[in-house]
Amino acid sequence: MTRTLRGGPRTLLARVMIGVLSLLALGGVVVAIATFEYGRSAARQSFDRLLVGAAQDIAESISISDGAPLVDLPVSAFSLLSLAADDRIFYAVHETDGSLLTGYAGFDLRGVAQQDLTQPAFFDGRMQQEPARFVTVARPFAERAYSGRIFVTVGQTLRARSALALDLTTRALMLTGAVGIVLLVSAFLVIRSAMRPLEGLTAELSRRDPYDLTPMSTGGPAEMAVMVQAMNRFMFRLDRQVGAMKNLISDTAHQLRTPVAAIRAQAELALEDDEDNRAQRLQRMVERTRSLGTLLDQMLSRALVIHRTENAAPTPVDLRDIALGVFESVEDDPDAQVQLSIGDQPVMVMADEISMGEAVKNMLANAVRHGVAPVVIGVSGEGAHSEIWVQDAGGGPPADVLTTMGRRFERSAASKGNSAGLGLSIVRAVTEAFDGQMHMGRVADGFRVTLTFPAGAEGGLV
Repeated sequence: MTRTLRGGPRTLLARVMIGVLSLLALGGVVVAIATFEYGRSAARQSFDRLLVGAAQDIAESISISDGAPLVDLPVSAFSLLSLAADDRIFYAVHETDGSLLTGYAGFDLRGVAQQDLTQPAFFDGRMQQEPARFVTVARPFAERAYSGRIFVTVGQTLRARSALALDLTTRALMLTGAVGIVLLVSAFLVIRSAMRPLEGLTAELSRRDPYDLTPMSTGGPAEMAVMVQAMNRFMFRLDRQVGAMKNLISDTAHQLRTPVAAIRAQAELALEDDEDNRAQRLQRMVERTRSLGTLLDQMLSRALVIHRTENAAPTPVDLRDIALGVFESVEDDPDAQVQLSIGDQPVMVMADEISMGEAVKNMLANAVRHGVAPVVIGVSGEGAHSEIWVQDAGGGPPADVLTTMGRRFERSAASKGNSAGLGLSIVRAVTEAFDGQMHMGRVADGFRVTLTFPAGAEGGLV
């Protein structure tokens, strides 16, 4: 992956590694807390057993002599507690009434004596301003000379316990840290290896010619194949857009040269001719200008249609609205004898309303210019198909002309000079963009151009 400048966006590898490191850090905190709790618990259990062992050794050393308890402190009890060399030790032996037999005074036995000490009783306290841990065991006597319970209490400060807990925690964390570093390095290598196909894709894109929009290979992991397929679809659309732009530029340069040259020639002749011929020259210039305006209108219309069919998502369109909109745009023209034939039920297709309107406008313009009045705009729906058509009362062009109609700049002999040859080309482009078909042919009462689309929401972009 390429290294970014400071302050720039982080690489994908850096993002993933930060995520992995965060997870490992969070896991390390959880493990540290659990390890500390485990170490403290293990240290407590270990030293609690020493306390119980010492207390039981002292309790076993108690005997009854002349009706009174006698304590012979065993050396073994203190040898166990001496394993914690830095800790202070406390012991006390009390009779049932709480009187001290031996050991350190000042220990309150009232709360302990009230318990049922069938098991050792542990509790926390303080010894010379230090936290300490205590245990009390009871040894019952039921003799003729003495009856009751003798309580043995042994305590110890917590220095050794804390040191053992810290040692266990430190060792566990060191092992966990070593394992975490190994996992982090392994994760880096695995992620780096997994991203090599992406690096290869980046390198391939960098080496490509800016005008190379051919599809890329979809090999590699499934996730990357999905991304490459999306890129290929985008490049396909971009290639079509670039192709349309190139065609527009080429067509504009080619088609405008002749009318502009003709207008310039007529203007030069008008300047040189006498007054009697100047009006005729000016009339020809007006006709050429009108022809040039028609050409520009249709070329811009074609560019608009191509752009929208490539970029505008199809939406539900009622063909009756399209027909009505086109009809209303020409009904104010007294020379255009146009009629409307639509029903009262919606005739829906999936298309772009603006593109459809441009297509029908060009159909109507062709019919009005080259057909026989009256001209009818109609809409009909038949099962799974919806149709919008334009019909005139004439017989239509010859059969050999029908085969070439719809191509760009294709004009018949009757239309040359008055048409740009783009009208039906626009119609065909819109029809194909929305999965439709264009039909031209004679009917019982004239010549009809019909656009057929899948009905309802079934249609879509090809």
